[in-house]
Amino acid sequence: MASSSLWAGEQGAAESEHLNSHFSNLIHPWKTLPGVKNTTVPNLDDSMNNTEEDEVEVVDLAANSLLNKLIRQSLVESSHRVEVLQKDPSSPLYSVKTFEELRLKEELLKGIYAMGFNRPSKIQEMALPMMLAHPPQNLIAQSQSGTGKTAAFVLAMLSRIDASKPFLQCLCLAPTYELALQTGRVVEQMGKFCVDVRVLYAIRGNPIPRRADVTQQIIIGTPGTILDWYFKRKLIDLSKICVFVLDEADVMIATQGFSDQSIRIQRVLPSECQMLLFSATFEDSVWQFAGRIIPDPNVIKLRKEELTLNNIRQYYVLCENRKDKYQALCNIYGGITIGQAIIFCQTRRNAKWLTVEMMQDGHQVSLLSGELTVDQRASIIQRFRDGKEKVLITTNVCARGIDVKQITIVVNFDLPVNQLEEPDYETYLHRIGRTGRFGKKGLAFNMIEVNKLPLLMKIQEHFNSSIKQLNPEDMDEIEKIDY
Repeated sequence: MASSSLWAGEQGAAESEHLNSHFSNLIHPWKTLPGVKNTTVPNLDDSMNNTEEDEVEVVDLAANSLLNKLIRQSLVESSHRVEVLQKDPSSPLYSVKTFEELRLKEELLKGIYAMGFNRPSKIQEMALPMMLAHPPQNLIAQSQSGTGKTAAFVLAMLSRIDASKPFLQCLCLAPTYELALQTGRVVEQMGKFCVDVRVLYAIRGNPIPRRADVTQQIIIGTPGTILDWYFKRKLIDLSKICVFVLDEADVMIATQGFSDQSIRIQRVLPSECQMLLFSATFEDSVWQFAGRIIPDPNVIKLRKEELTLNNIRQYYVLCENRKDKYQALCNIYGGITIGQAIIFCQTRRNAKWLTVEMMQDGHQVSLLSGELTVDQRASIIQRFRDGKEKVLITTNVCARGIDVKQITIVVNFDLPVNQLEEPDYETYLHRIGRTGRFGKKGLAFNMIEVNKLPLLMKIQEHFNSSIKQLNPEDMDEIEKIDY
């Protein structure tokens, strides 16, 4: 495959600032994407007096999606049941167990195997026959990061392309330039044996020279840049697009203006163009958006994951202050065998304070918070997965989607609460759901101040589960806790 095009984009990445001495071993080298400058890393102690330090971290959907793509380098087998709604219920429903059954071009098959895919994932089994059908069929699909979704629609794009024709034939919209580049990487990897197939990135900082001859077959970009290049500057021709992909629809509609921009782009595409939409979640707003943009679709849905607390033993420790919490944590840490642990803090300030305390006491600790770049977060999570650090201290940025089989303990250093200072039940569920996964038993400890006890009782009542009080000074009681 010919190299992708980053027109006059600045090559390489800016050097990131080093974190201060307390945190020098928390950040590790990460790969840079070509032509994109990384945001410099903030000094973790510079803003200790800022009000941001005491604010609850808000999860960035786009950043979370990219993070999951980066850390899930092999396929994750979803435990969800797949439901298929066909536009023509009378037509036969096909699925495949091998990539050979799809009768792909030899160079595509080689690309798939070179990427390490041995067989289709559960989602791919159902989606690929629809996406590669003749005549083309439209599709709305629910699929989470790591289940092979990107590889599936990239395969559809590469299958439809005529490499001998040097004009745009496939268009993929992504909500951020990082996600666009990540998709482009998959195109380049899967298409590396495809001769003369090229990718153009319609992203910020990558302008096309005026009157440039666009000879790439695939264009991947954000809605705003695509609109600018097509309507305002008239740099690209979308009249011959045969495959249109809208990725991360739930993130797209959460970004102001992107849903309307996407619809404007879709309306200028040829009527015979195949249209594919993907989303990790399907709230009502996503369904309404999908219905406006994808005509006569087949639909693939996932049954909602049933998170349960049944195999997680929950405890709470009453504390006076955060030093009290830390002492209780040390007693627990010394009394039971821990594989790996995640400790959740509500604010960056508490997360940083706890990290320094544990490091000074000789513990192997990583810190994960929203001020780090996505690449840095991915690097930290990968080191944690590899067992290089035994404890991951984090804010809400890590509450969902990160599966580490060795996690045996989750600690709520602070209870999750919403803006009204009421319990955040969903976040609590996703936090302690980091343990007790893959059919294993897990332990969850809640460190709470006396005045927060009513909040914990509300959580216990909400989930109809037992949360037992633990005396952190009673080492005999702690040592009796097992998995």
